[in-house]
Amino acid sequence: MKTYIVFGASKGLGDAFVRGVPQRGDKVWVVARSKPESLDLEDGIEREWIPADLSEFHSSTLIKDKLQNETLDVLIYNVGIWEKEGFENHYTFDHDEPADISNLIQVNITAAIVCIQALLPHLRKSNAGKIILIGSTAGLNNANSSQVSFVASKFAIRGITEALREHTREDGIAVTCINPGELAAEIPYEEGVDRALSAYNGTRIPLQDIVSLVKCVVSLSKAACVKEINIPALMDTNI
Repeated sequence: MKTYIVFGASKGLGDAFVRGVPQRGDKVWVVARSKPESLDLEDGIEREWIPADLSEFHSSTLIKDKLQNETLDVLIYNVGIWEKEGFENHYTFDHDEPADISNLIQVNITAAIVCIQALLPHLRKSNAGKIILIGSTAGLNNANSSQVSFVASKFAIRGITEALREHTREDGIAVTCINPGELAAEIPYEEGVDRALSAYNGTRIPLQDIVSLVKCVVSLSKAACVKEINIPALMDTNI
C-alpha cells in the first residue's frame, strides 16, 4: 500500500495520474482548485481532496496542515500554466503582461519549490520515497518555442529536480523529471488509448503512456533512481 499526493489533479494528465497510477488499497491526496470527478470513483482507492490555489503563497502551509502526520510515499507535481493564447499562431511575447508572467512563475516554479519543501518531512517517513516532477519538452534545448516564461519555468523544473535529488539523496528519496511532448490531454483518460490516437491521428501522446512511465518509476526499488525521461511525440521533429 502506498500514499500519494498529486498536484494539478482535476483534469488532463493530473486526473490520469489519480485514476491510473495507484492500486487498490492505496490512498491519494488530490490537490486541485476545483473538485475532481475522480473522487466519485469506487475502485478500492481512497481519495482525499485538498482544495488549494497554487497561485496563493500560503497554499503550501494549507496542504501541509491538511496532511498532519501522514506518511507520503510518492509526490507528483504536475502543474504547468502557460501564457494567454501562448499556443496560438498570433501569440507574441511582446504582449505578455508583467502580472501574468509573475503568476506563471509563482505557479510553475515557486509553488513547486515551497510545496515540496513543506512535504519533505512526510516523504522522509517512507521507506522508499519518490518525487516526480512533470516538465515538458519545451524545457529542453532547441525546442523552438517562443513562450519565454513557460519555457523558462520548464527549464527551472529540471533544475529543481537536479538540486533536490542531491538534497534528498541521504534520505533515500529518488527525484525524477519527466518531460512529455504534446499530449492528447483533451481526451479523458477513461476513454482509452485508441480514442486518443484516433483523435489526433497518432500525432499526440496518449495520457496512458505517461501514466505507464510513472507507474514504472514508482515500482522501482529504493536502490534505483531514474533521473530524467524525455518523451516527445514521435512526429515532433523539433526535439
